[in-house]
Amino acid sequence: MAVATKDAKKKPTKGPLKLQPLGDRVVVEREERESTTPGGIVLPDTAKNKPARGRVQSVGEGKLLENGSRVALQVKPGDRVLFSSYAGEEFKVGEKELVLLREDDILAVIEES
Repeated sequence: MAVATKDAKKKPTKGPLKLQPLGDRVVVEREERESTTPGGIVLPDTAKNKPARGRVQSVGEGKLLENGSRVALQVKPGDRVLFSSYAGEEFKVGEKELVLLREDDILAVIEES
């Protein structure tokens, strides 16, 4: 019979959320949506397309090969990336809109000059 200790019922902390994706998965924070067109027309939230760009927040350990070794991911936290529009699982943490996707869904790393 297990005995419940005082430590077993700790309340969750309210600090920043730390997500460690598994395998070849990556957590990306979407960039802000455009609210006006180049012509100056203001778009409502329902008419805005979700941007397929964002900044990598965290990465997994890498892709697991058949022989048991892992291949490191090509992206790292802080990289700005372009990814498939409908790729991954979307979720919100506070006001942040995050996407959990596989590295294969990332199309390119955006080089900032």
